[in-house]
Amino acid sequence: MLKHRGFPGRLPGSDLQFTIRRANPKGVTPLVRRERYRDRRAVDRRADELFLLALWEHFGEAPFERGNLDAGRLSWLFGREVIPAEEPFDPASYDALLKLDPAAIEAGFPGLLEGGSA
Repeated sequence: MLKHRGFPGRLPGSDLQFTIRRANPKGVTPLVRRERYRDRRAVDRRADELFLLALWEHFGEAPFERGNLDAGRLSWLFGREVIPAEEPFDPASYDALLKLDPAAIEAGFPGLLEGGSA
């Protein structure tokens, strides 16, 4: 499992994690598209924003390996702002390649990439 050095480990002031420390010995948690409802807590929405901004600052539009990025946090963005970068895509692999969709980021988080929300 690739560890993304320099990537923030969690949302400051919370217990919401962005990365994991070690591979899961019971198997890889698969990525699934989670529905984001309007009534989500403000801290969860802020975690999505900061995680997405960290992804953009680290990788930009280039494909990146899932590695030690938290499956739960990725799943809130998966299928919209974070999309598979390879076919066939294995959602239960630490080696899976992902990429960011700037158009979807702008639609879901207006102004984030220009520094407006962060």
